[in-house]
Order: sequence, then structure tokens, then C-alpha cells
Amino acid sequence: MVEALLRRRLADLGVDARVSSAGRLWDGSPATPEGVAALRALGIDASRHRARILGAAMCRSADLVLAMAREHVRHAVSVDPDVWPRAFTLKELVRRGEAVGARSAGQDLDEWLAKVHAGRRPGDLLGASAADDVADPYGAPAAVYRRTAAELDDLTARLVDLAWAHATTRTGRDRP
Repeated sequence: MVEALLRRRLADLGVDARVSSAGRLWDGSPATPEGVAALRALGIDASRHRARILGAAMCRSADLVLAMAREHVRHAVSVDPDVWPRAFTLKELVRRGEAVGARSAGQDLDEWLAKVHAGRRPGDLLGASAADDVADPYGAPAAVYRRTAAELDDLTARLVDLAWAHATTRTGRDRP
């Protein structure tokens, strides 16, 4: 869901960014019907989405790695330890980004992410946390998917406002 929501928000802003998603399971599987329907209600067609397995090459090529839960950040770091300074849960990045302030005009994404990352310790991401994790709706009723989609829509809007709306160069160099 975040891939589709973030891609749309960046496109609406005129940012030419490559946005893709990957996980730990179900390589090649389609999105759940409930997820497709929840996004359709927000005007997004995700019917052609297929799951991919996260690999080291994906982490290395990404300017930003967003995860839905702490366990996913830990997985990304285990796949590529160098990704740690630019791998966050979506909630964590929005929270920390709001604390340090929006990316300024002309500021590189990596410079802003370094400010957001400052003071983080790997141990801070042990266990699960409602403050950092988006609840996975998999297997839940359609209403839960709709609530999750609404939460993710809000979080992606806040992230785009923080990281791109005021600083974008529209060069395509920012790759979440």
C-alpha cells in the first residue's frame, strides 16, 4: 500500500522517483483483494502489484528504505548492514522528521536523513512498538485494511511534506 500511496504523492508533486516495495515472503504473489479494494477506494489501482523478496542489491540502490515494522528494518539491516542510516519504519521516520524539521530547499535527501538518523541506536528497534509499527492487516476483515490504508495515506502525506515538498530538486535522484 505504501508503495502505491508514496508513488502517487511524489508524482503529484512532480518528483520523478523510483518507488518499489519488497518484503520477506511470497515472491510473485499478488496483493490481497482487501488491499486492492482499500487502495481502489483511495483512487489507486494496485491490481497488478506483485510481491518481491528484499535483497541486498535493492537496499544498496535505495536512497531510503521504509519499513512497516521494526522487524522489517532489522531484516533490511541484516541483508545489508550499510543501509542502517537510511532504513526506518514509516512511523519512525515521520516522527523523527517532524522533530528535526522538514528538509530545506536544496538540501540533499541523504543529508536530511543523516539529521533524522542522528542519535539512533540499533537497540532502539528491538521488539515491536505501536509507536513505530503499522499493524499488518493481513487476514483481517476489509474494514481493517481500509483503516490501515487511511493511516498509511496520512503517514505518506506527512513524509512527502517533510522530505520532498519544500526541498525537491525533481531530478529523480531521490529513490525511496
